Amino acid sequence: MIKVVVVDDSAFMRKAISTMLAKDPEIDVVATARDGEEGLEMIRKFNPDVVTLDIEMPRMDGLTALRHIMMEMPRPVLMVSSLTNEGAEATLKALDLGAVDFIPKQLSKVSLDIVKIEASLISKVKIVASRKLMHSRPRPAMALRAPLTTPGASSSAPSSGTSAAPRPAVTSCGSPKRDVVAIGVSTGGPPAVQKILSALPEDFPASIVIAQHMPQAFTGPFAKRLDGLCKISVKEAEHGDKLKPGCAFIAPGGKHLMLKQFVSRVELVVTPEPASALYKPSANVLITSVAEAVGRRALGVILTGMGNDGMEGIRALKLKGGRALAQSDATCVVYGMPKAVVDAGLTDEIIDIDDMAQSIMNNLYV
Repeated sequence: MIKVVVVDDSAFMRKAISTMLAKDPEIDVVATARDGEEGLEMIRKFNPDVVTLDIEMPRMDGLTALRHIMMEMPRPVLMVSSLTNEGAEATLKALDLGAVDFIPKQLSKVSLDIVKIEASLISKVKIVASRKLMHSRPRPAMALRAPLTTPGASSSAPSSGTSAAPRPAVTSCGSPKRDVVAIGVSTGGPPAVQKILSALPEDFPASIVIAQHMPQAFTGPFAKRLDGLCKISVKEAEHGDKLKPGCAFIAPGGKHLMLKQFVSRVELVVTPEPASALYKPSANVLITSVAEAVGRRALGVILTGMGNDGMEGIRALKLKGGRALAQSDATCVVYGMPKAVVDAGLTDEIIDIDDMAQSIMNNLYV
């Protein structure tokens, strides 16, 4: 049984989350709590596998409680977030502090999306519980890392977490062979994306497009937050934006981001189509469009996330001569999306998240 503690100041939310989770025979809600202080008591008493944690609560709020959990008794925590700009900013901060993901607070028995939300909640709890040991291990002290470099005559050895073949030797510098990086990511993604983008140099010689599974209210604050932390520029993509080196574009939540090749330029297209896609934005839609627009000039990167979104896009990219990287199992919050491309034999390298920025730099030149 997966033991869960539900912490929320709303009696309705405590009941709604508990009722949803109780429908799965493998999940047991062992306790509920009305605020952060009571939540910490319940966690110490019942030692749950997963915690759902509201952000806005009296006495002790969710962010303060999360800090205590991560310092004293680390385990997977799902934040319960309102889908507002304020809720987005608080949730992004929670993900920085160690929360693995979030669930929407707008739950209602009359909502048409209630079945979908229920399935997502149960799935997230079960998957993050299976990764409990990774979150329970003390985090190693951050080692000082050399600044990222443009590849020279030889490449560095693969990281210890790399299970693919060694990186090809780079024989020359100059202009990169690849000038578009397409990233697909979901659960556990914001800290992973932040780690990569914040490590890139200001003169990064390629454009970056990112499909992160996120609600509409979150992608703008996410892009703004990254722009303030990174040397490259980061923005939420708008229809008609033009690709340029040293700029990352975040797909807006609830819509798809695509590339379209014109005679002398590549522009970004923001569209609700295909409406049938399981995710909006979709990594498959984005990376497939990248393959069609720029082909071998692109590098695809699949990071942590549930499911297999991005696999078919990477397949299309590889057929066009592009390269593909996947995040390693050991450094993923959820090894779903990367596993799908690895199992399909579509990856050129499997990389620990701490080494991903340098690997991206290296692969622009091979």
